[in-house]
Amino acid sequence: MKNNVVGRKTSGVDKALRIALYATLILVAGFYLMPLVVMLITSMKDAEEVRNGTLLSLPSYIHFDSWEKAWSSACTGSSCHGISPYFMNSFKIVIPAVAISTILGAINGYVISLWRFRGSNLFFAALLLGCFIPFQVVLLPMARTLGWLGIASSTTGLVFVHVVYGVAFTTLFFRNFYQSIPGELIKAARLDGAGFFTIFYRIILPVSTPIIVVTVIWQFTQIWNDFLFGVAFSGFESQPVTVALNNLVNTSFGGKEYNVDMAAAVIAALPTLIVYVFAGKYFVRGLTAGAVKG
Repeated sequence: MKNNVVGRKTSGVDKALRIALYATLILVAGFYLMPLVVMLITSMKDAEEVRNGTLLSLPSYIHFDSWEKAWSSACTGSSCHGISPYFMNSFKIVIPAVAISTILGAINGYVISLWRFRGSNLFFAALLLGCFIPFQVVLLPMARTLGWLGIASSTTGLVFVHVVYGVAFTTLFFRNFYQSIPGELIKAARLDGAGFFTIFYRIILPVSTPIIVVTVIWQFTQIWNDFLFGVAFSGFESQPVTVALNNLVNTSFGGKEYNVDMAAAVIAALPTLIVYVFAGKYFVRGLTAGAVKG
């Protein structure tokens, strides 16, 4: 009888704590999502409603004129073609930079963790310093390097910058993940006559899906959201969408169009939002997959 009473009390306390936890999480999530809600609401108003209403007042009717203008005709400095050309520029930068830095990180991590050589730990420590170097420190050396290579103010130059800066992170991710792979597996493959790339392609890559997903999401987000490298190393024709968004917000003819600014900000953020909505759970799984050892 006493056990039943204790069990009921315990279950009641657990239920109360769970309700309190969920309520707290909902409040925090609501607070965190509030800027996005304000952006969406404002982007669907016309200019008159934005001036006369409040931040959280709903539009009298929903329209997407501001979205269309932000995409195709808003002025970003002296050009009035919207953010669509720069949106495409970001994809031209992100896709090759993510692919190259992921491949290089996978090979580096494979070598450092499973094909140890004299000084491999020192090499990894030196490479790891790249994860802690602030963006501002590399601006001048990188600008001179791009000029020397003849790729300054170009899409190719921005891809090169993001690959160089990102390879330290991708190497760290892959190295930590590959530390959990038994070294005996590699030794057995070498005894069977498998070479460096055969082992990498047939044994290592098939088990690397979780960390590849982590690396792709990380690099995609970092490169897409980058502003400093974009504004420092791009030309007028190769500016990413983050630079164009800044130019749009700081360019005004007549009255300030906050609804267009908000629509442009939402459009610029859509790719990363979509990536995290559909692949966020794989990001967490990939991070924890290599956390047992290393």
